[in-house]
Amino acid sequence: MRDFSLEITSRDVAAIPAAAELIPAGTRINVTFLSNEEPATTVAAARAVLDAGFVPVPHLAARRIRSLDVFMSLLEQLQAAGVAEHLFLIAGDPAQPEGPFSDAASLIRAVRLADYGVREVGIAGYPEGHPNIATDVLWASLDEKLGELRTQGLAPVVVTQFGFDADAVATWVGEVRARGYDGPIRVGAPGPAGVKRLLRYASRFGVTSSAGIVRKYGFSLANLMGTAGPDTFIRSLQDAVARDAALGEVAMHFYTFGGLDATAAWARDFVAASGGAS
Repeated sequence: MRDFSLEITSRDVAAIPAAAELIPAGTRINVTFLSNEEPATTVAAARAVLDAGFVPVPHLAARRIRSLDVFMSLLEQLQAAGVAEHLFLIAGDPAQPEGPFSDAASLIRAVRLADYGVREVGIAGYPEGHPNIATDVLWASLDEKLGELRTQGLAPVVVTQFGFDADAVATWVGEVRARGYDGPIRVGAPGPAGVKRLLRYASRFGVTSSAGIVRKYGFSLANLMGTAGPDTFIRSLQDAVARDAALGEVAMHFYTFGGLDATAAWARDFVAASGGAS
C-alpha cells in the first residue's frame, strides 16, 4: 500500500477533482482504452490525470489499433500532451485484430518507443489464468514481452488482473521471480463494490469465483446485496510477502469499477487503520 495505483476509464475523469484530496500526490492512475471511444478521448483523460497531480498511465489495446500509422499517430499525440512516459500495453478484447497488431509484444516491436518519450511500459499478468488462453501460452507471452522491453532498454512493470485468491497470487509472483524478473509487480484487486457487481466482473474476466475462494476474499454468496472490500485479500498477501523475501517488490493496483472516490476513501482509511503506509 506504500505506492498503490488506480485504474479508471475516461468516464471517471469528472470524479478526479473530488477524489484528488484522498489520493497521494504522484499516484499512478491507469486510463483504460475503451472500444467505443476515439484515441483523443484517452489522451485527454490522461492529461486530466496529469493536471490533477498524478502520474497518468494510458492503455493501448493492440487489437483495436488499425495500422502502424494509427499507432505512431497515437504515440505522437500522447507525447505532445506530455503523457507518454508511462504506458500500459495489452492485447485487448476483440477476437480478431482490427489491424496488424495481435498482442502487446507486437506493439513493442513495431517502433522504438523511447523515440516517443516512453520510459516505462506496463504489461499484463494473470495469476488465476485467462479464460481463453492456456497457461503455458501466458507464461511464454510474459517472457516475450519482458524480453522485448529489455531489448529496447525500457523499464517494465507487471500489472495483474484482479483476483480473489491471495495464495494463488503469491504462488504466481514466486514463479515470476523464479523466471528471472525482479522488477515491480502491481497486484490487481477490485476496490470496494457490491457483491453482485464483483461477481459479474469476475465472470466477465474469467476470474475464479467459487464459494471457497470468495469466502477467503471476505464476502458471502448468501449476502449478494452487500458490499465487499479487498481488506482480507491485502492482509493475506502482505503476510505472504513478509514470509517470503523472494517475492520482492509488490504493490497494489485497484480497479475502481466506476467508484474512484469510494476506492480512494477506502485506501486512505485502510492505510490509516494499519498505522500508516504498509
